[in-house]
Amino acid sequence: MSQLPSIGRMPAEWHTHEACLVAWPHAAAYWQDDLVPAQTEFVALCHAIAEPLHVLVPAAYMEAARTALAGCDATFHEIPTGDIWVRDTGPIYVHTPSGGRSGQVFRFNGWGGSYLLEHDPDVAARVLRSLGHAGQYFPFVLEGGAVEVDDVGTCLTSKQCLLNENRNPGWTSSEVFGALSSSLGIRKLIWVDKGLANDHTDGHIDTIVRFVGPAHVVCMHPQESDPNREVLLDIRASLEGQVDAVGRPIKVSTIGSPGAVHDDDGALMPASYVNFYIANHRVVVPQYGNRHDHEALEGLAALFPDREVVGVSARAILTGGGAFHCITQQIPKC
Repeated sequence: MSQLPSIGRMPAEWHTHEACLVAWPHAAAYWQDDLVPAQTEFVALCHAIAEPLHVLVPAAYMEAARTALAGCDATFHEIPTGDIWVRDTGPIYVHTPSGGRSGQVFRFNGWGGSYLLEHDPDVAARVLRSLGHAGQYFPFVLEGGAVEVDDVGTCLTSKQCLLNENRNPGWTSSEVFGALSSSLGIRKLIWVDKGLANDHTDGHIDTIVRFVGPAHVVCMHPQESDPNREVLLDIRASLEGQVDAVGRPIKVSTIGSPGAVHDDDGALMPASYVNFYIANHRVVVPQYGNRHDHEALEGLAALFPDREVVGVSARAILTGGGAFHCITQQIPKC
């Protein structure tokens, strides 16, 4: 078994957070008619998280953001952003062997060139400067939503994303492992094939399978006539029989998927109940206004007995391509 790299290791999301990084939704051309509804859902999420927030806000929107988030334990940072997707544009934090913390900064290329929003490639470095955090830069493309980790260096990811030619052309699975080992302290990589239909991120893992505890993951089982039926069944099959980085068998739990969720034009959206955010005392779960919402909350409540599981509407935010995990980034306590 490999030893802990000198660089440190990315902690599991259930470890104590010092704060949560978020960014104010503002890009009118991006959101169009969904901007105000997305802002409303964002504010509800921030209240539900119930932990200190670092909020990134372009200067022109600072007053609006401060007013909307009154009552939250929020520190505001005048940092320009493309928009709210800080899971992918912000730094990814590791605990260092000395007991400190480092914000790892990677190249960001707009999800393989799909959405090139102004300022996004510079967000992570600007965050570290504004917060006064130490960090390191790595010259390869990686988004935070592409990796899901436990507490011993096990990492879940998808071939559709990290072996995609639009990220790091020519990379092999061994090269991916080497890059993640040297930057995030990963000791074992577990692959699934691909993600949800119409996922703008090319199969980010945080919409399809998550760790809920040591050697324990949750994924989704398909509803009747689910458009992602085969994908979801394949994901579960690829997880069965796996062990973590220290050899523990991984337990696989499932909750029902949302089924088909469409936008106002009838297009299928990549809706997921596992795109939740694990806060210090709560788990905040996206809700889409359909009959499966409550079932998902009950299923996740059984998996997080030490946290309050709460549902918050994410339908408007989903029109931008993701949900709550995509727009949050935990800052672990040292």
